[in-house]
Amino acid sequence: YQREIADRLTAKQLFRVVKTTAATVDLDSETFVRADQVCEWRSPEQLKELLDLELRDGGESESKILQRCRDAIRYSVKTTHPHFFNQLYAGMEPYSLVASFIVEALKPSLYTYEVAPVFTLMEDAVLRKMIEMIGWEEGGDGIFNAGGSMSNMYAVNLARYHHFPDIKEAGLSAVPRLVMFTSQECHYSISKAAALMGIGTKNVYMVPSDNRGKMIPSALELLIKTAKSEGAVPFMVNATAGTTVLGAFDPIQEIADICEKYNLWLHVDACWGGAALMSNKHQHLLKGIHRANSVAWNPHKMLMACLQCSAFLVRDKTNLLQRCHSSSASYLFQQDKFYDVSYDTGDKSVQCSRKPDAFKFWLMWKALGTGELEERVDRALATARYLAEEIKRREGFRLVMEPEYANVCFWYSPPSLRNLPDGPELWKKLHTVAPVVKERMMKKGSMMVGYQPHRDKANFFRMIVISPQASRLDMDFVLDEIHNLGKDL
Repeated sequence: YQREIADRLTAKQLFRVVKTTAATVDLDSETFVRADQVCEWRSPEQLKELLDLELRDGGESESKILQRCRDAIRYSVKTTHPHFFNQLYAGMEPYSLVASFIVEALKPSLYTYEVAPVFTLMEDAVLRKMIEMIGWEEGGDGIFNAGGSMSNMYAVNLARYHHFPDIKEAGLSAVPRLVMFTSQECHYSISKAAALMGIGTKNVYMVPSDNRGKMIPSALELLIKTAKSEGAVPFMVNATAGTTVLGAFDPIQEIADICEKYNLWLHVDACWGGAALMSNKHQHLLKGIHRANSVAWNPHKMLMACLQCSAFLVRDKTNLLQRCHSSSASYLFQQDKFYDVSYDTGDKSVQCSRKPDAFKFWLMWKALGTGELEERVDRALATARYLAEEIKRREGFRLVMEPEYANVCFWYSPPSLRNLPDGPELWKKLHTVAPVVKERMMKKGSMMVGYQPHRDKANFFRMIVISPQASRLDMDFVLDEIHNLGKDL
């Protein structure tokens, strides 16, 4: 594998090598079978015994330490496996992986130019390119941080500071009762942000969504009027571009109109759906995003950068991000340094130590180019569309709805339920199918696909299609495997 990287194989070429190798090795080999499993399931009690987790006064031999490493790999979930469809990230990106190795070896911290000159400039270059793709022609600002939840929390804090700058020094006593708005399909980090920042989860007004999971603009405006009539002060709307379960995109254009009318900060959580901006074919899903005040976008999701790689971007050129978070620590951010201190970006962040996560995106972007990243997005959505068509074609499978993005949600009915009419009895029994199939696939190690209930709907499977390693044959495998695992239920 290291030789392949040295020879600068693309992910597509690397996958061909892996597939060719897999076809020629002994498939009955215990070592290969383990490597070919998505996971080798053990209960917490069993795993504690296998791993010998206790830390002792004396150190262990090198051979034992190597075995600890092998065990850690063996019993971990192989999220880079082509049959891992469980989360909003998957697959292995070789160039981003190399960048991760380099970062860990150099051990930089991205707060001042003097300790991280290369990575400071790389982060700036990546942010400027992402800002360009959002469509902020006058530029903007941003920072990479520890995940999409953190990006959404930045947005809430910045929106509040924008409306009430005195809060930084005077605290919550300096502001009235504040209310923010988000759809009922939003990521849970929005409510967590409200709790963390003292806004309160009851002051997060959940806007109803339509039957496809999109925020209803008229309902948003009605809730804004309701909040104002209660004496509260609305300050922010969070729109979601690619919801976690259904993959829905809120109508940003209409929401932006309402935000302008009521002078509200518009944040777009595009952690999952932001990758569609790379595609000429699919960027229409985020129509109006250039009107947002801030955007969260995770390249570690659809674009496959190594975890974690999350950007928070702001349509602002007045140093709002720095003014909101700066503490001007004199031992780091001296103003009489011998170089341009505007490159000391650490005071924009709520963190001190911060990894140069942008490098993982920068290196793969340099290696692949925008065209290859666009193809990656287009391929994933085309594969998701193929899966949806197969589901409609196969007996016992039913789509929850037509997919808009790479989330394909569906039910599987075993033969014993197929003659039951739609009604409470069917849905009660169908609700129990997905958890059993999930347990069986995990214990077999053949694949990982998530499931969940949603509003009044019975448990259904949620397939997330990302990795270019996952082909149409893999989509067929998933449906065949679900049937094989659940046909006796």
